[in-house]
Amino acid sequence: MVIDALLPWIRWLVAFHIMSVMAWMAGLFYLPRLFVYHCQVAVGSAESQRFKIMERRLLKAIMTPAMCASLFFGVLLMLTPGGVDWHAGWWHTKLTAVFCMFAFHGCCARWCKEFAADQNRHSEKFYRIANEVPTILMMIIVIMVVVRPF
Repeated sequence: MVIDALLPWIRWLVAFHIMSVMAWMAGLFYLPRLFVYHCQVAVGSAESQRFKIMERRLLKAIMTPAMCASLFFGVLLMLTPGGVDWHAGWWHTKLTAVFCMFAFHGCCARWCKEFAADQNRHSEKFYRIANEVPTILMMIIVIMVVVRPF
């Protein structure tokens, strides 16, 4: 069976999953911080144009490919026999937090488009608060996977 063929590769799958999640998280931590700084410059200025380029490249060249790789390797791990106890409560909490992380990525993409069109609707304070969301989600995910409290 194809799924059983994944067993010899489990450590490689875990390694690539961790690396892709780290790259994705780095972007999720940094992009909202760029938005904070972008709020501080004048619309149409050279600085604003520089932030637009940085934000777009971070989102398109690093975050989205890393997110896709995280999803790919995560699904392969889920399909590996014994990889997931589908009845464990920690698993459902982790999966919910992961879906929230995907939603946050979508919000970042939308905010990036708004900045690109000079139509940002949020304050610097909003982005400072938003910058904490991936940290909280990451903490939940790591605790669920490592501690498995329930």
